[in-house]
Amino acid sequence: MTAPEPTPEPRPALDGGHDPWGGASPPAPAEPAARRWWREIRGALLVAVPVAVLAGPLLGLIWLWRAPRVPLVASGNDVILAEPEGQQAFGADGTFFLAGLAVGAVAGVLVFLLRRHGGVASVIGLAAGALLGSFIAWRIGVWFGPDQDVAAHARAAGGAVFDAPLELGARGVLLGLPFAALGLHLICMALWGPRDPQQVPAEFPRWGEAAGGPGPTPGRSEQ
Repeated sequence: MTAPEPTPEPRPALDGGHDPWGGASPPAPAEPAARRWWREIRGALLVAVPVAVLAGPLLGLIWLWRAPRVPLVASGNDVILAEPEGQQAFGADGTFFLAGLAVGAVAGVLVFLLRRHGGVASVIGLAAGALLGSFIAWRIGVWFGPDQDVAAHARAAGGAVFDAPLELGARGVLLGLPFAALGLHLICMALWGPRDPQQVPAEFPRWGEAAGGPGPTPGRSEQ
């Protein structure tokens, strides 16, 4: 007489049909590194180029319009300040810095609204574009401002007062635009940015339920 074979232990499936006793699922194919890098570079360029092209000229025109002029006057063969006690040179630097903060804040908010899911590439592109835009703004103010040839300008003005070339005395004010752009963008990301979904820990079945037997009855003590 043949002995009966033992009944195989059932393997309950968790939600989604996953068998905890089964083999590991095959990993998803990895994306090629070259394609991944190109996607990040492309995302950064899509942010950097518009920021530099739009914010740079806007800041340059604002600076050209609002920056105070430094008055000069010809005295013999020399060119001297018409107002030795004036603070116009410091005012030009301050105007560039404050205007850069305002334009950078707008740029940071716009990049957040349009590319909030861009990740690190958007942040890098925003920083690079804002820094390049600040340099473009500086050069626009210099090129379209008063004549750079002070001697020729003094000869043309005769003994009259004329404006000195528009220039930045402190190069650090160039960081106003990128500082404000990154600051506002990071604040918006912290308040309203996308959140990673919280992972629910895996819940394994209890041994009594896995074997198909009745579990312990609540409120009933064993004799």
